[in-house]
Amino acid sequence: MNMFKKLIFLLLLTLPLTNLRADHLLIPMDDAQKDHLKSYGIAYWVLEHDVEVEWLLNYRGGSFMFIYTPLFETEMQIRNVSFERISSSEATSILARVTSNDVNMDAVKLEKAPKVAVYSPKNKQPWDDAVTLVLTYAEIPYEVVYDPEVLDGKLKDYDWLHLHHEDFTGQYGKFYSSYRNQAWYKEEVRSNEEIATRYGFQKVSQLKLAVALTIKEFCNNGGFLFAMCSATDSYDIALSAEGLDIVDHMFDGDPPQPGAEKMLDFTKTLAFENYSLIMNPMVYEFSNIDANYNRRVPKELDYFTLFDFSAKWDPVPTMLCQNHTSTVKGFMGQTTAFNKTYMKKEILVMGELKAFNEARYVHGNLGKGMWTYYGGHDPEDYQHFVGEDPTDLALHPNSPGYRLILNNILFPAARKKKQKT
Repeated sequence: MNMFKKLIFLLLLTLPLTNLRADHLLIPMDDAQKDHLKSYGIAYWVLEHDVEVEWLLNYRGGSFMFIYTPLFETEMQIRNVSFERISSSEATSILARVTSNDVNMDAVKLEKAPKVAVYSPKNKQPWDDAVTLVLTYAEIPYEVVYDPEVLDGKLKDYDWLHLHHEDFTGQYGKFYSSYRNQAWYKEEVRSNEEIATRYGFQKVSQLKLAVALTIKEFCNNGGFLFAMCSATDSYDIALSAEGLDIVDHMFDGDPPQPGAEKMLDFTKTLAFENYSLIMNPMVYEFSNIDANYNRRVPKELDYFTLFDFSAKWDPVPTMLCQNHTSTVKGFMGQTTAFNKTYMKKEILVMGELKAFNEARYVHGNLGKGMWTYYGGHDPEDYQHFVGEDPTDLALHPNSPGYRLILNNILFPAARKKKQKT
């Protein structure tokens, strides 16, 4: 018995018998919750203390339930998370209800806090990242890795990897037209070229391809991959262009390979196929995968709908879509949404703006692992610009758009149970 379990045992011995009846804590995730985002942090924190958490799918917005201890109760009070203290019989009744065959609910046992990594450059970027913002706000620990850590084999130490707003094609985000004279852009070029040289690559595009292939192997071997904004389509484009030169001379010193666009191999990608590249270095766009290319969606209509999956038969997408609302307001980014015309047929769409043929939130399997792509930059900033201040999530504690990110972070904790079914 580890020290924390001994502590729980001693605490239970000192509680009055009347309190022993109220031996579970329920974190409601419906509209009764004061801070949805910090609630995920509590669930993660409980897992860190070697205590299992029941994730009650489709029950009050995807609530969490676990054993009562004064320590857990105090922590939720400190973090201002709404909770209910319930008896053992009430907990049993809830589990019986959600697991009964006549309701679209289920209970998934979360067993171990996943180790989280964020792929991000070490030099300061003039934009924020939604995942690191919400991890920090929810108080979920993470470690930053970049090209050296990936190429040195460090990904095996993690369960879950988020791809920061990276450009895996080696075109520095296609910021050349507007920002090539900025100090941050010059530093990004210098830093990436230094890493490429250190690892024996002649071009940054070759470095990024090697990183992309290593990340793909991480996922194939059982890792969980999550990407937002330009780290989605640029990643697939880099995979499809393996062995080709698709970037212009200002990025790698020579012109692109003639006819390279017609030689893309879509069998190597995760989500997209049959797309066309936008190779003009002065255009801030990678390809027609991004539905933002020539987009005509009025802001007042920019909402996407989450799909309703069967909790018992489709537990994976059900977990990833847990929310207190089925409608999420849209938000833009370098890659805002995915044109469904260029999506592979086997890819699961979990959120879409159907009227405009846009997928916003998609999921797939790769070998033993899984991946999720989420379009847009910041769920609570409709159009985030370079140099803007980061979003203050204390002003958005109930953000449904940010909840989708946190669903993905907790999801690996249920992996072992789901593989057995």
